Amino acid sequence: GQTPVFPRILGHEAGGIVESVGEGVTELVPGDHVLPVFTGECKECAHCRSEESNLCDLLRINVHRGVMIGDGQSRFTIDGKPIFHFVGTSTFSEYTVIHVGCLAKIDPEAPLDKVCLLSCGISTGLGATLNVAKPKKGMTVAIFGLGAVGLAAMEGARMSGASRIIGVDLNPAKHEQAKKFGCTDFVNPKDHTKPVQEVIVEM
Repeated sequence: GQTPVFPRILGHEAGGIVESVGEGVTELVPGDHVLPVFTGECKECAHCRSEESNLCDLLRINVHRGVMIGDGQSRFTIDGKPIFHFVGTSTFSEYTVIHVGCLAKIDPEAPLDKVCLLSCGISTGLGATLNVAKPKKGMTVAIFGLGAVGLAAMEGARMSGASRIIGVDLNPAKHEQAKKFGCTDFVNPKDHTKPVQEVIVEM
């Protein structure tokens, strides 16, 4: 469903070190360790000031935009021709240019090769469970898809005290890993002739 703006540098999850800052940037300095976040915060709009939303008016995810917000221009080129940005982060690159509102400063002692997962996968899944679904202690929760986001959502269900956590995935090899995150039951839709939601309701 993404607008075919090409060529562009993809990637949205990473950890990095600030190499330089633009004019007017005071929140970060060169050498700061950061995580890019593709749903940024201007900290000034109604959404950023609200406790109920983080869909910033200025920096919300926009797959159609392939340029910087300030001047509508790309910061990447090859042979003099522009290469477009991707969701404001373009992390599949040794260097990238990111709006300060799409960066979170982190402890420089945190290992970048591990905390990079907080840039999307872990925070997305954990946040979806703890901040949106908000399961109560003793509830049953089903998690569909046991990749990085799904496992993080499962961890959120475990932290919330869910008594039964059903993992749903087409790959049976993911069951063992899911157990480490609180999975009590595993359902592979391929093992059933009826819709998976009916299987879960009957469990």
